[in-house]
Amino acid sequence: MDEKTVTNVITMQNICKSYTMGNDTLNVLKNVGFTVQKGEFVAILGPSGSGKSTLMNIIGCMDRFDTGEYFLSGIPIHSTKEKELVRIRNQEIGFIFQNYHLIPTYTVMQNIIMPLLMRGMDRKKAERECSDVVEMLGLSDRIHHKPSELSGGQRQRVAIARALCSKPSILLADEPTGALDQKSGTEVLKLFTKLNEMGNTIVMITHDLNVAQWAKRTVRIIDGELFEESVEPTE
Repeated sequence: MDEKTVTNVITMQNICKSYTMGNDTLNVLKNVGFTVQKGEFVAILGPSGSGKSTLMNIIGCMDRFDTGEYFLSGIPIHSTKEKELVRIRNQEIGFIFQNYHLIPTYTVMQNIIMPLLMRGMDRKKAERECSDVVEMLGLSDRIHHKPSELSGGQRQRVAIARALCSKPSILLADEPTGALDQKSGTEVLKLFTKLNEMGNTIVMITHDLNVAQWAKRTVRIIDGELFEESVEPTE
């Protein structure tokens, strides 16, 4: 990598991914090139079947690609072994999913500190580490509640808090408003704007142009190919 490339949080070059189905080969990603600089808020916009979920899984180090190079904060993901990828997923990437992926038997605080406990951090220290994030997201009076006792918007804020407490290189959000009503969805998108203004790097995957317009930069994925486009952010 050259010196300029290392300043990017994400650098992808000529990424290809295909799946074999019987005698047929399905080319899902075709020579994808994609960069994200530190502090950007980028939306990847595409319909179902466009390849955006596969691209998200590759960005999140949850799936391997066939050819190409991928650097995440300077780490060569294309030559990294699975054991190290587990660490990268836990520490470098903050995942935010459409359906929250909260553990129903855990309290809000237990869900939030889980990634830190997985690193071996003491529970009390983990709670202290996350206290500012919990307060910022308005969850202080909900820390002893279970996910079933929360609204959809509150559950997504718990998921965002869990992602933030790991202090990741990027927040990777997969259809983060897909399970929310319009009001709750707008509140989550406003929160993303605030987090980005605080310096967080956000990559958001969506099929919805209205959601993509909240990002500062949008790329479209169509039939496995990526295209830059200019989308004005929402006021």
